[in-house]
Amino acid sequence: MSAGFSGVRGSDGASGAGAGSGEPGRSPSDGPVDQGIVDLLGALAYGELSAFERMASDARLAPTLGERATIATIAVAEFGHFQRLCQRLAELGADPEAAMDPYIAAVETFHDLTAPDDWLQSLVKCYVGDGIARDFYREVAAYLDDSTRELVQDVLADDAQATFAVREVRAAIAADPRLSGRLALWARRLVGEALTQAQKVAVERESLVRLLSKRADLAELGRLFTRVTDGHHARMQALGLSA
Repeated sequence: MSAGFSGVRGSDGASGAGAGSGEPGRSPSDGPVDQGIVDLLGALAYGELSAFERMASDARLAPTLGERATIATIAVAEFGHFQRLCQRLAELGADPEAAMDPYIAAVETFHDLTAPDDWLQSLVKCYVGDGIARDFYREVAAYLDDSTRELVQDVLADDAQATFAVREVRAAIAADPRLSGRLALWARRLVGEALTQAQKVAVERESLVRLLSKRADLAELGRLFTRVTDGHHARMQALGLSA
């Protein structure tokens, strides 16, 4: 594990295990951990780190000090998720930094192309853009080992961000219905850019595709993506926007 992550600690305050220590209960005879699992955790960990950085930055767009403090609190929670995922990667014998590295370019390109112009755009981005990724990770978690699945589900269970975004955006639209069309177009742009970057990652990281394909047939994969799409439509409805 690189020096930059040697001090990562989990929620219990314990340092993450070194790259050679392996998962508690694992032995060399267990064989290597599925690279697809390492890639998935690496993608999720970098997503949480990026979310922390983005929220901390976007907080400056908040119209009131209270809203700024709320976003800052949610950002701190995202960093806690990042720490827990890094700790799990270390327990599996993986280098957290190396596991995250393949996803930096795609995530940063997405954020560069979808920098919000105002507070409401930043909230829609948090809810819609992050929501698609979270739904996908929840679906994939069903195919992971028990302890990793529980961690992923726990990390994704925190819905404070979603609750706050929906409340703020719906209140703004109620006060000025003209915002609806502009924000709906913004949400569609977010989805388009997110899918473009996700496709690039899928092409480059075959282990992620194998992780799914060896655990689910084509019909189930089709249903998985249908559920992710349905989740996006539900989020748009929750915001009061047309998909």
